Amino acid sequence: MKIIKRSGAEVTFDPQKIIVAVTKANESVVPSSRMSAVQIKRIAEDVESAAANINRSLSVEEIQDMVEDQIMNQRAFDVARRYITYRYTRALVRKSNTTDEQILSLIECNNEEVKQENSNKNPTVNSVQRDYMAGEVSKDITKRILLPQDIVSAHEQGLIHFHDADYFAQHMHNCDLVNLEDMLQNGTVISGTMIEKPHSFSTACNISTQIIAQVASCQYGGQSISLTHLAPFVDVSRKKIRKQVEEEMKLLEEAVTDEKIDEITEKRLREEIKNGVQMIQYQVVTLMTTNGQAPFVTVFMYLNEAKSEQEKNDLALIIEETLRQRYKGVKNEKGIWITPAFPKLIYVLEEDNIHPESKYYYLTELAAKCSAKRMVPDYISEKIMLQNKIDKNGEGHCYTCMGCRSFLTPFVDEDGKPKYYGRFNQGVVTVNLVDIGLSAGGDMEKFKEIFHERMELCHRALQCRHERLTGTVSDAAPILWQHGALLRLPKGEKIDKYLHGGYSTLSLGYAGLWECVYSLIGKKLTEPEGEALGLEIMRMLNEYTAKWKAEENIDYSLYGTPLESTTYKFAKCLQKRFGIVKGVTDKNYITNSYHVHVTENIDAFEKLALEAKFQALSPGGAISYVEVPNMQNNLEAVLSVMRFIYDNIMYAEINTKSDYCQECGFDGEIEAIEDEHGKLVWTCPNCGNNDQSKLNVARRTCGYIGTQFWNQGRTQEIKERVLHL
Repeated sequence: MKIIKRSGAEVTFDPQKIIVAVTKANESVVPSSRMSAVQIKRIAEDVESAAANINRSLSVEEIQDMVEDQIMNQRAFDVARRYITYRYTRALVRKSNTTDEQILSLIECNNEEVKQENSNKNPTVNSVQRDYMAGEVSKDITKRILLPQDIVSAHEQGLIHFHDADYFAQHMHNCDLVNLEDMLQNGTVISGTMIEKPHSFSTACNISTQIIAQVASCQYGGQSISLTHLAPFVDVSRKKIRKQVEEEMKLLEEAVTDEKIDEITEKRLREEIKNGVQMIQYQVVTLMTTNGQAPFVTVFMYLNEAKSEQEKNDLALIIEETLRQRYKGVKNEKGIWITPAFPKLIYVLEEDNIHPESKYYYLTELAAKCSAKRMVPDYISEKIMLQNKIDKNGEGHCYTCMGCRSFLTPFVDEDGKPKYYGRFNQGVVTVNLVDIGLSAGGDMEKFKEIFHERMELCHRALQCRHERLTGTVSDAAPILWQHGALLRLPKGEKIDKYLHGGYSTLSLGYAGLWECVYSLIGKKLTEPEGEALGLEIMRMLNEYTAKWKAEENIDYSLYGTPLESTTYKFAKCLQKRFGIVKGVTDKNYITNSYHVHVTENIDAFEKLALEAKFQALSPGGAISYVEVPNMQNNLEAVLSVMRFIYDNIMYAEINTKSDYCQECGFDGEIEAIEDEHGKLVWTCPNCGNNDQSKLNVARRTCGYIGTQFWNQGRTQEIKERVLHL
């Protein structure tokens, strides 16, 4: 059995340490109040037994809470007081400097919590360690100085989650929708160097990767670019290549028809598109930003975004090549083709590509083939999005999220035109709905009372995020604020105007709707009563964001939080506060946003139809998924799911497995197996290899693919997923 120390390091449980600590407290009281050695030993044994039954690694604080309870069970109240006083004294000492042990454990690579905090960061790499070290300092400053103590306390108790505290000390924001069109067409500046409009498609791709890296280093969330913004440069290259071909033919004194010149031109153009797309894929995978990971970037593929038929045809060429290269994958250090985490791809399903007779249906077939092998692209339904995203002019719009799921709300600029590229999200605070449900004890009036209190707490926490950005000058991130990624402000100008009026958003996240509903009425979201209550809770959440928006002219928006490490944190906090409640806290994870529980037996079409109702009430961001087996030999089934997505739900993905064992070459599903300590360890079923450095495991966890493994809560959630198809 393992425990997690305060530094984050994971060590073997040693009951002797409990005996030593209790003995010291025991010896500090008068003889008549002391326990016997047998009683002390029994305390250690009872704590060990209770800890083993919880089936996860407990923290030192949780073990000490158990020790306190057991001392009081022995009715040794004087000893309990001394033990509690000692804990409090040590806590005060630690509070004077809360970062040293954390940072030292990071450097030595034995901080288990941080190692598994982000499934796309390798904690042994110096640049990642440097980012984590800076993050520990930021979290320390945030907790001690920048945030009100009741918000800090609520965060630590798991009542809410104040996201990205490791970046909060700086004036940084969350996600971006990069205005790549403006930067490519009108030029930009990167690291003080003027970058003019590119004269070829390949150059445009190269500049785009540099923009992506720069943007990623200036914010902490996801970003998205559209391939549509690269499409005009296909024709730029076409004309350039045609001119070169004509000149070559003249030098050779060859009489060649225009048709032949066009044929040679298109062949060379396709090669340039191939090289340009390959440049984006390999640059994104290999670039490392200042936060120690590849840029978290989403690439948007939307045919109907093109401004002309020629541009649409050229965009189709780029989309085709992007899908072909992602299907192929990238080589790992052993030279084996594997699934990369980034860039994330989103493919829009629309009238021009959804039906077998549609002009671009061949792209949809290619997308299905790619999804079956590499888990991307994900799918947006133009049809449903146009219904869900309606601006104040009454017009529907289709556009990409920022990263994995954070969606901007519809916005019309001062000229009455819709605007999405160049906008951003200020940050997220998530409410733990499960805690509200359990605290209410089935009393709906009490639930509403606590719900209101937690909403006001989240509101103040979100205001802290907004206030932290208020007063930020454009010089803080020139690529964002001065050189076109978001805006083109003069030096020294503040960004305050763009924090109001709907230009940017603030996200109220929510987690555990499934468990919240079950805790209140004992019904699942898949049952009529559970569905009705779940939808009512979603409407209540939206009422608060609408109220705050009306009062402050700030665009608060409801966001289905993609819990990664936080799912485990919330589960641990709930178990500590409420114990093990069947169907609610009996897992080491809670359910993301509105999702149907991963263990629920439900088919793909029922799941998507049900979740579509909840997704429509999550305007600030949400994504649904279906879990499928290997579908590479059943692409028609994949296409049937895609057609269902088009007709029923705005944004969804298809999850399969994509693994490889470097020891034996096994390329089937790598499994999470319990070791002798009860810890889930990824293990090759063919050769038994459980060296995680020699396993390539790719799983969708939160809307994006993770490849660096996960904490025990998320690993259990992945292990327990049932298939929907």
